[in-house]
Amino acid sequence: MSGTAADDGATAAEVVRVASRARVTVAVAESLTGGAVTDALVAVPGASACLRGGVVAYATDVKREVLGVDADLLRRRGAVHPDVAVAMAAGVRALLGADYGVATTGVAGPDPQDGQPPGIVHVAVCGPHRTVVEPGGSPDGTVGRQAVRAAARDAALALLLEELRVAAPVRTDQDDADRDDGAPVPL
Repeated sequence: MSGTAADDGATAAEVVRVASRARVTVAVAESLTGGAVTDALVAVPGASACLRGGVVAYATDVKREVLGVDADLLRRRGAVHPDVAVAMAAGVRALLGADYGVATTGVAGPDPQDGQPPGIVHVAVCGPHRTVVEPGGSPDGTVGRQAVRAAARDAALALLLEELRVAAPVRTDQDDADRDDGAPVPL
């Protein structure tokens, strides 16, 4: 994945550009990143064209009560699991009425959580056609809390950009003009 702290917001800017051109919307659910993914997107001029909003679901009960993550899944797997990342992405997508939901969950450290060591991160993107989940943290949890969080933010943005490039059709004004009713072309 291409997103790194050194890219100075380039990945977030590209997400906004691609999503805006494709006329699709994005919603963000964050745990360990605590709003950093949403912040990176909001920092880009024009983000309002595609960003619906974000939910910081730091506590497990917020994942369940706000994002609709299944209580049994949380009980069986814990809050740091690929299936939880997928459920968070799907939940925020539905909650905020977005075309794409992106989510982060993991262990920033310094202590383990739910039997998972620091540095373990899962990022997921749920779109209209498919859902993907990948590891997205620092393989070395000893790098420190902020480095793990930054790596998770960058991985989420990179995965979202990858999915937008693969799956989001670029809509044009001509596409809209070709429709009898003038409504935007559906995904």
